Amino acid sequence: MQFINDHGALVCRRQGETLRIEPWGKDALRVRATMYPDFCGQDWALTEPVEACQAEIAFGEDEWREGDGRIGRRPCATITNGRISAKVNHAGVLSVFRDGVRILHEQHRYYDGLATRESHCQKKLAREWIPYVGGDYKLTVRFEPNDGEKLFGMGTYQHPWLDVKGCVLELAQKNSQTAIPFALSSLGYGFLWNNPAVGQVTFGKNVTEWVAAACKDMDWWITVADTPKELLEHYTAVTGRAPMMPEDAMGFWQCKLRYRTQEEVLSVARRYHEMGIQLDVIVIDFFHWTVQGDWKFDKTYWPDVKAMVDELHSMGIKVMVSVWPSVDRRSENFAEMAERGLLMRTERGAMQTYDFQGDCVQIDPFNPETRAYVWEKCKEHYADLGIDYFWLDNSEPDLTKYDFDNFRYWAGPALEVSNLYPQWYSRAYYEPMTAAGKPVVNLLRSGWAGSQKYGNVLWSGDVPSTWESLRDQLVAGLNMGLAGIPWWNTDIGGFMEGNVFDPDFKELLVRWYEWAVFEPVMRLHGDREPFTIPALDDRDWGGGYLHTGQDNEMWSYGEEVQAIMVKHYELRKSLLPYLKQIFAEAHENGSPLLRTMFYEFPEDPRCWELDDQYMFGPDYLVAPVLASGQRSREVYLPAGRWQDIRSGEVLSGGRTVTADAPLDSIPVFKRC
Repeated sequence: MQFINDHGALVCRRQGETLRIEPWGKDALRVRATMYPDFCGQDWALTEPVEACQAEIAFGEDEWREGDGRIGRRPCATITNGRISAKVNHAGVLSVFRDGVRILHEQHRYYDGLATRESHCQKKLAREWIPYVGGDYKLTVRFEPNDGEKLFGMGTYQHPWLDVKGCVLELAQKNSQTAIPFALSSLGYGFLWNNPAVGQVTFGKNVTEWVAAACKDMDWWITVADTPKELLEHYTAVTGRAPMMPEDAMGFWQCKLRYRTQEEVLSVARRYHEMGIQLDVIVIDFFHWTVQGDWKFDKTYWPDVKAMVDELHSMGIKVMVSVWPSVDRRSENFAEMAERGLLMRTERGAMQTYDFQGDCVQIDPFNPETRAYVWEKCKEHYADLGIDYFWLDNSEPDLTKYDFDNFRYWAGPALEVSNLYPQWYSRAYYEPMTAAGKPVVNLLRSGWAGSQKYGNVLWSGDVPSTWESLRDQLVAGLNMGLAGIPWWNTDIGGFMEGNVFDPDFKELLVRWYEWAVFEPVMRLHGDREPFTIPALDDRDWGGGYLHTGQDNEMWSYGEEVQAIMVKHYELRKSLLPYLKQIFAEAHENGSPLLRTMFYEFPEDPRCWELDDQYMFGPDYLVAPVLASGQRSREVYLPAGRWQDIRSGEVLSGGRTVTADAPLDSIPVFKRC
């Protein structure tokens, strides 16, 4: 093993591999390795400039048991940046320490004449590079697990586990699954797998294993701190923070699948206006267009978009439209985009990646020419008409089949870069909108590490309208916040399978809505059943042929539901000064709005176990109702004094209480 101090970075070379460890932010290290002569030069999620850190590098020797049992000494090296240090032994095996206590250690089970007798039999490397013939490498990185450790973050997965220790997570973007590879540990460290490749992570009892299906380099980043808040502050300092949410987007958003004409949109907005309900945003969903990839309204049903937008603006309503990255072969733009290489490529078979309502190929947002082309169309047909925000739907992208090995982008094979797709897609809009001085509040179904800095409001995808799904979305939102994404929301009531005439669904909708008051974005949306509304025409294209769901406004579910929704709209409106405060905190230090209990109370062991209640910012403890027919629930109040915002009663904390939960409210307590 060769150890070098390369201008403050520790470089280790052995058997064709170069390992580089360097300071990267406060109490943090970046760790890279490659089998190539040099690194690929990509910083991936580490986009922010960091202050220069003076690391300490020391060379020494370790005692080592030789294969014949004798004790010998072998060279080692250590790099220290503040409270974090990393040590590399003579075999290239890496350990990481927080204040001198080991928190991470590579799992190495291979005998090369230097390893211990206890570990030599399995021939398992800590960093395993499997080469592709004529190409790059599949990479597996293994760490020893820590007993008793809890792990959080990692984005959105449709399961009920807040603590992902014991989980196997696919590192791939799909509808309702957003892989953001940042894990926050109860041992006081945060770990970023800084690699956008398709892959998998196993947080097992016997091993922690990160896999990249194809890559040139290993790249990960780690930081240490005393609290989760400090860890998020360190992490977002190097990956970026959300801009400040505009005040006029903090209230209530109205949405459904789908408004088919401009008159439908205006009639809904006018009725809300007459009721005294201020819509902050109204959303025009998909297939308002001619065909996918035309990026413009169908004039048959949207004859004067500018006039519509002007009227909505006069009522103080911002307008968001859905745009997709798929381009139908019938689109007026398909031939040119295909000829210029602006679309995804297939490695084999037909040039098709998506077949929903048309034979389509997705755009390639990694290509700067693609981003410029798409924005030019959207500027002409949307932004120049006054459209404020964009719903960048299907942003994973959605694919007919997730055969990642069959797709290629301007930036490389899909296996190697796919997880960055939604982020680059969003940048096609964020960068020109920002350059024009416009606030960016764009809705996406997926993202990656650092997406928070591009004005992305992520939502949890097309989830079913079930109580199980409601439970999963709470966990998804909390882990998304711990992965650095503060702007987040769900479809209130779920997206699929909600029958507007079903009393059970109405109860679910009410409970979901009551929870959404205490989400970063409060957006009423869904594809409501039954599908009995006929199409507007019999064409197989354009804005009239596709079905629409049932009405999905406050008044659509009867007087009792409407009264509850209006009441909670007023509650949301009363929270505006507080919302401004916690959105500002997200902008300034990376804190999520949805916070696990341990985020605010890390010293309370009970708070590390709670996954069905949370803090909305620093002051409000929210306990959603997550089961049908439930009219009370247990709530744990940490030490201190807590006021029930409904009754005004003040309770002492440090205990579990039983709180009433009638249909028209959920338990919420404010810290006194």
